[in-house]
Amino acid sequence: MKTSRWERNKFKQGYRFIAGIDEAGRGPLAGPVVAAAVIFSKLPLPFDVDDSKKLTSRQREKLFSLIMDHAHSVGVGIVSHKTIDRINILQATYQAMRRALNSMNDVADFVLVDGREIPSLQIPQLAIVQGDRKCVSIAAASIVAKVIRDRLMEKYDRKFPEYDFAKHKGYPTKQHIEAIQRHGFCEIHRRSFKIKQLAQGQ
Repeated sequence: MKTSRWERNKFKQGYRFIAGIDEAGRGPLAGPVVAAAVIFSKLPLPFDVDDSKKLTSRQREKLFSLIMDHAHSVGVGIVSHKTIDRINILQATYQAMRRALNSMNDVADFVLVDGREIPSLQIPQLAIVQGDRKCVSIAAASIVAKVIRDRLMEKYDRKFPEYDFAKHKGYPTKQHIEAIQRHGFCEIHRRSFKIKQLAQGQ
C-alpha cells in the first residue's frame, strides 16, 4: 500500500522539499523517455494515487489534473530517441530524471526515486524498489511522466499514422512490430533497440 510515511519521515529529519521521481518510456521501441519529479508540501493528499501502470488512461488524466493542482512543484525531463541511441536507455533515464529535478520551481533537498539511485546527484536520495507502488510522491511522479509521454506519442501518431502510436505508445506490441515490418523504421524509432530483426521478421 502506498503511504506518505517516506515523506513524513524526511519532514521530521528537517527536509522541506522532498521530491518523488519516476519515469515512463524505458521499454518502448520508439519515442522519448520522460521523467517527472513531484513535491507535495501537504500530506496526506485528499485523493488516492497509484502506480500509473495500474490505471486506465482516463484515470491517469483525472489524477494528473489533481496532482498539478495540489503539488507544490512539478518538474519534467524529456530525453529524445536520438540521445537514447547515443548514450543508452539507462543513462538517458538518469538524464531525464536530472532534468526533471532541475526544472522544478524549488530545488529539492531530498529525493525519493523509484528503483535505483540517480548517479552523481548532488542531493540526498533514497531509492525505493517498486516505489511507484509504495510511495505517494513517486506514484504521483509516475502518473505525470506517463501522461506527458502518452500525449507526446499521440502527437507523433498524427505525424506517422501508419504506426498507430496513439494505441501502443511505441511499445513492442504485435501491431507495432507488424507496422515496422510493413513500413520500416520512422524518424522516432530507437535504432539501438535491436529492432532490425523485428523489421526483418526474425
